[in-house]
Amino acid sequence: MSGVREVEAVFREERGRLLAALVRRFGDLDLAEEVTSDAIEAALKHWPVEGVPPKPGAWLMTTARRKAVDRLRRDQAFAARLAILQVEADRAAHAPPADADGELPDERLQLFFTCAHPALPAEDRGALTLRCLAGLTTPEVARAYLVPVQTMAKRIVRAKKKIREARIPFRVPGADELPERLPGVLQVIYSIFTEGYAASSGPDLQRLDLAEEAIRLARILRRLLPSEREVAGLLALMLLVHARRDARTGPDGEPVLLDEQDRGRWDRDLIEEGSALVVTALSGGPPGVYGVQAAIAALHDEAADLATTDWPQVVALYDVLLALDPSPVVALNRAAAVAMREGPEAGLALLDELAGEPRLRGYHPYLVARADLLHRLGRLPEAAAAYRAALDVAGSEPERVHLRRRLAAVEDS
Repeated sequence: MSGVREVEAVFREERGRLLAALVRRFGDLDLAEEVTSDAIEAALKHWPVEGVPPKPGAWLMTTARRKAVDRLRRDQAFAARLAILQVEADRAAHAPPADADGELPDERLQLFFTCAHPALPAEDRGALTLRCLAGLTTPEVARAYLVPVQTMAKRIVRAKKKIREARIPFRVPGADELPERLPGVLQVIYSIFTEGYAASSGPDLQRLDLAEEAIRLARILRRLLPSEREVAGLLALMLLVHARRDARTGPDGEPVLLDEQDRGRWDRDLIEEGSALVVTALSGGPPGVYGVQAAIAALHDEAADLATTDWPQVVALYDVLLALDPSPVVALNRAAAVAMREGPEAGLALLDELAGEPRLRGYHPYLVARADLLHRLGRLPEAAAAYRAALDVAGSEPERVHLRRRLAAVEDS
């Protein structure tokens, strides 16, 4: 059994690199996925008996390449496809087939940009990233998005078809394109993380597997783009938020608010790593949205409690963030910080100014923030109405239980 676990650990680490290398070589995502699975199946058969080879990536690549050639030989259009592949091979003739140590070249960066290409529907980008780069099966991706497996299978097939028919290139954008394309990749990873941080529906408040997968993807991206400060900022943000995971839920899985969390349960190693990355993200040029959000998260994580949090600095950072991203969601978060700095009445006045924003209509965090401030001001009938409105749109069951308790407390008062 330990041999199988060792093989699975290697597979998890090598699968994305193998798939990326095969897509680059054969120019066909479906074929690359099929022979990647074949190679892994062969590894699961041989490695537990023979041991994991010294260069597992090279072993998998050799096996997958043979499987691909076998499949292409059985293809009726083999001759034409082989000619195309030969042209591609000639173009890449000067590229080394492996790193200096004999391992696979890491071409996952190209796969990141392919999966997050703006030509793909937004809902497909995250699914394809989880499928190709995280190595989740289609049923696992379906569970991640809480949709039927058949629905997710169709979505992934649609995305692959779009890549093929639109001839979306498997490449890293040039320096002139990167500033426009990188935010899309970062947004896909962050969307995966936010679903893990606060599930949109289901029995659990947090889905730690998704949050940790997003962090793993961000670490890969950070290694591939070490000079991109916003990549560092995104990784910092996720680490600093994920550091609170163990304190965010109570014994029954109910939410525990920031002011009630046992900060002794926060992960200090993640906080230290995230705080160091904040310095990187905010150094050497204008700040980015993820770097500023990470700086805000660091202020929360470094404070002894809610009362000693540097709220003036938090508000100042939200001012910077609002200039970078003038969205109603950022304005909502800034209003909550102003409420902590100046009192609930000041925060509520800002929330009331946002009441007409279409994006906040029925937006659960907005309704909860307004209900909490009304509660703090003693405006109980209004608070109860706001809690009921939030309860109507709450996603996960733990959030609903939490809101019912707060509503009951207001009604009892």
